[in-house]
Amino acid sequence: MKKRAIISSVIIISICILAAGGLLIQQNNNRNAASIKHPAKDHATRVQPVVTRTLTERLTIGAIGDILIHDRVYQDAFNGTQYNFNPIFENVKSILESPDVLTANQESMLGGVDIGVSSYPMFNSPHEVADALVNTGVDIVSLANNHTLDKGQRGILSATDYLNSIGLPHVGSFLNEEDRQKLRIITKNGIKLAFLSYTYGTNGIPIPDGKDFLVNLINRDKMSEEIRRAKKEADVVVMSIHWGNEYQRVPTSEQKDLANFLANEGVDIIFGSHPHVLQPMEWINRDDGKKSFVIYSLGNFISGQVRDYKDIGGMATVEITKHITETGNSIDLSNPAFYPTYVSSQGQQNYRVVPLEKAGSFGLQDAPAKYQEIQNHMTQWLR
Repeated sequence: MKKRAIISSVIIISICILAAGGLLIQQNNNRNAASIKHPAKDHATRVQPVVTRTLTERLTIGAIGDILIHDRVYQDAFNGTQYNFNPIFENVKSILESPDVLTANQESMLGGVDIGVSSYPMFNSPHEVADALVNTGVDIVSLANNHTLDKGQRGILSATDYLNSIGLPHVGSFLNEEDRQKLRIITKNGIKLAFLSYTYGTNGIPIPDGKDFLVNLINRDKMSEEIRRAKKEADVVVMSIHWGNEYQRVPTSEQKDLANFLANEGVDIIFGSHPHVLQPMEWINRDDGKKSFVIYSLGNFISGQVRDYKDIGGMATVEITKHITETGNSIDLSNPAFYPTYVSSQGQQNYRVVPLEKAGSFGLQDAPAKYQEIQNHMTQWLR
């Protein structure tokens, strides 16, 4: 029994010695591993792609020329109890609705029947003309022209009240100086368009003292000031301007000079009127490296005038692209186009504005040839 106890003790002691030896060996290996120095790895710089946030907005702006309502036109629109001008534009409504924003030159003041409708030389038109314009896609009208004062301040107030009541913006003639200082800005597709309007004169009718706000007359200092204000608040500055010589199919040197002045002041798009006939479109290269678009005359869109190109008008359009980046915004103008139209009538009745290329069905001889002639005339300086 005693012998067996001695053997057990020897075995236990041997196991403890072996365990202690193993522990010493493990500790020594750990110390050796800790003494080994591993060189640091060279880490190459990771190139992170820079994500630039950009946004592109686009719209098409269009313009039509003189809405000049002679007596034969408003008499044709009268059914005995009321005026309805919608049928006049029904054949071109789809064309006029195609631009995102459309402006027109309201040549005859829309004073309404209460002050007496009238024709040449002192025009006053029914309010219902404005209803037809809205119905066919017009978004803003220019009121600064040589007939603005035909019915004096009374005509302007009546027209302005009615335009405001139907929500049709207008520019170039104002209620007071405060109204004049309010920029007319239309925002569409994320692009802000500021509309300005000026005329060379008012057929010799003097502006009442202290009431220059009734109509904007061409004055380079005043135009520069308004253009600067517009550039601060809008992406694109659009100028409707009444200038040039009546019935002349090419612009005068004065028109060219003023167009270059306006462009270099910062006007992006110039829509001209007054000659009652079409004058070509053109790009103007500006001193700042940008370009402006000008159509020197949009002609008559609707009037009682006939022959010698006075019954041919149309719609000019240009595309506007706004590039929005983290470093700023920029504007591009492109793809100017012209859509010729013709004023058809039979014996001073049934006035209709129709596409020129289809005017053969409305009595115009050689309509396709006339269409091509007008296209060549309007685009000759764009080539």
